[in-house]
Amino acid sequence: MAKNHQSGIRKVYSYLCRLEAVIRDIGPLAVAVSGGVDSMTLAVTAHRLLGNDARMLHAVSPAVPEDASGRVRDYANRAGWRLDVIDAREFADANYMANPHDRCFYCKTNLYSTMADAVDCVLVSGTNSDDLGDYRPGLRAAARYGVRHPYVEAGLNKKAVRAVARALALHDLAELPASPCLSSRVETGITIDPKVLDAIYHAERLVRRELAPKTARCRVRREAIVIELDTETIRVLDIAQAEALRHEIGVLLSLAGVKHPVSFQTYRMGSAFLRPSNER
Repeated sequence: MAKNHQSGIRKVYSYLCRLEAVIRDIGPLAVAVSGGVDSMTLAVTAHRLLGNDARMLHAVSPAVPEDASGRVRDYANRAGWRLDVIDAREFADANYMANPHDRCFYCKTNLYSTMADAVDCVLVSGTNSDDLGDYRPGLRAAARYGVRHPYVEAGLNKKAVRAVARALALHDLAELPASPCLSSRVETGITIDPKVLDAIYHAERLVRRELAPKTARCRVRREAIVIELDTETIRVLDIAQAEALRHEIGVLLSLAGVKHPVSFQTYRMGSAFLRPSNER
């Protein structure tokens, strides 16, 4: 047991050393901070190594959960980050608002373009090596603006990032569930509407407050509102709870103009995303 523990410590130390080496090699940089575990842990590490030579950039928009923005501001205030909060302007982009299968390309193009205009140093993201195996059109936009990915360069995947967060005593971040932008909840091809995104955000907060699930997503589809939950939460969800939530969520979304029936299903990553058959 002790031997395994020591081996685990050495492994995490190796992760951290590799990450720090990449950050030092880059030098002055600006971290695109979303509020998730990846970018937040990167920001903490970069600030610890580079001080004021590490700038933090956070974009606010209707697609960014309020919790994420609050987390970024809280860390910035406590740690003394050089934080700039910007509007990435994606909601002024008709291509993004149309919600095509490569919506993330337009989102990241607007994001990195705005950030590149705001700084005169290298932009870095919290992309980790696991992300390279997914369909990530945003990575094309990152390449266009010379964005570097320290976790990828250091060979760290999501599990390694969480291990580094724990090693740095960032316990609130280490166990933070994944929370993609709110636009990811809207089925491909349905126009993005800020009022609907706000309703989705409050619907998910309601579900988390009432059920404390490991995972919760409110998906808006063409003919349905689907609440996706982890397997265990679905298993123990009783009829009375489901009916009460179905009613409250239906009201929230109807006020935003979405008047579809509400159902519960087991969570599937990216289930609102429809990719053209020639790109599968």
